[in-house]
Amino acid sequence: MASLRPTDESPATPDRPDVDYEHIDDDVCRSFQRSVEIVGRKWSAAVLLAAMRGTRRFVDYRSRIPGISNQLLSQRLRELESHQLIERVVVPTTPVQITYRPTERGASLMRVLHPLVEWSAKNGE
Repeated sequence: MASLRPTDESPATPDRPDVDYEHIDDDVCRSFQRSVEIVGRKWSAAVLLAAMRGTRRFVDYRSRIPGISNQLLSQRLRELESHQLIERVVVPTTPVQITYRPTERGASLMRVLHPLVEWSAKNGE
């Protein structure tokens, strides 16, 4: 894997980032693209953030993510589960109860995305 560290001790500027992106290899670029596309799909980041905020049941996700349809929420939960970011838990009760929770992989992704959450809160985007 390519190094993501700066090549010298020069300070970062807008036209000179603190990471030497030119030396990131093609495999890293492809992996990055796949990761960005997972969280960049409409509502995916909102579902992950809701999971990290303790949301468990489908109806709870609906109330925490205004505007998402049942069909799209169901689809995003399945996709995030297929990427091992959300875990679906079936509780054998009558009636059967289904809950969702973030996996360690999902939690680690959200730790990386937390600076973006903070930036969004400060900048109103």
